[in-house]
Amino acid sequence: MPRVLVPLAQGCEELEAVTIIDLLRRADIDVVTASLQDGPVTASRGTVLLADTTLDAVLDEGFEMIVLPGGLPGADHLEKDERVIALLRRQQSAGRYTAAICAAPKVLARAGLLDDKTATCYPGSVNANAYPRVQFVDTPVVADGLVVTSRGPGTAMDFALQLIELLRGRDCRDQVDNALVRAAV
Repeated sequence: MPRVLVPLAQGCEELEAVTIIDLLRRADIDVVTASLQDGPVTASRGTVLLADTTLDAVLDEGFEMIVLPGGLPGADHLEKDERVIALLRRQQSAGRYTAAICAAPKVLARAGLLDDKTATCYPGSVNANAYPRVQFVDTPVVADGLVVTSRGPGTAMDFALQLIELLRGRDCRDQVDNALVRAAV
């Protein structure tokens, strides 16, 4: 069973965090949520989330993927946390997936994981001039090698489904998607 780490920072976007966690667990992926510090995490809209553990407790564990929810100031906290940056670099060195949505791709950019990649993010959340080696596009979800990025809360389901496809295959993605009974509007 694939194992995924979802770090939760104060001020994260709850719609993104919960959608990622929920859909990946529906796909029988072992999701470990880890708060940056002890105690509950208050998300950007006031929802209180309880992580499975703390980031310190899982620093030496291996994961097939690390997924960063966005939101502000959550993405700012992730970007400033040297433990997160070190984990992302170690993940890249190990040839494993990293993913980020909304404002969180700036964390991947700071860690150097978006260099020579195509990526997307929430409009205005990343200063593209500061990262000239990254090609930013307005696509809802972008998978480039072992890095996946997405635009924002409205793309969270498509983002999570893409992650499922990478970790469990197209059939599993389709099963989860079909059970959601999403309808075109």
